[in-house]
Amino acid sequence: MDIKNIENIRELVGLMGDSDISEISLQDGDVKLTLKRERAAQAHEVYVAAPSYAPAGHAAPAPAAAPAAAPAAAENLHFINAPLVGTFYTSPSPEASAYVSVGDHVKKGQVLCIIEAMKLMNEIESDVNGVVVEIYPQNTSAVDYGAKLFAIRPV
Repeated sequence: MDIKNIENIRELVGLMGDSDISEISLQDGDVKLTLKRERAAQAHEVYVAAPSYAPAGHAAPAPAAAPAAAPAAAENLHFINAPLVGTFYTSPSPEASAYVSVGDHVKKGQVLCIIEAMKLMNEIESDVNGVVVEIYPQNTSAVDYGAKLFAIRPV
């Protein structure tokens, strides 16, 4: 495996998220790569220190309310979950507008957000065509592996 290729590194990060592995070390010639994952309880402490910003003209989404779970089942919503532990960002930079807002139509493959993990910015894409019904995490909040990020009503 070529550890100098960013796609290979992203694949390794994804594999770590899907397993109980907490550390991987690889060496390719003079390049050494070590990936470490903190446990969820510790991850909040690590990622809370991330720089905080709110995109201009966009209010942070309200936290998910408990009653949202009942309508979600009735509406047959599709959920986009966090593929890794990291910091959730609604836009590519503090000055940029959010990738999507509630009510927006999205297409399969469209970028919905970024999750920063170990200084890598991971674009999270929609895997369905539909309408954004809910955005669960607030901008710059820490997210755990498997956490709900978006509810999308498929069309």
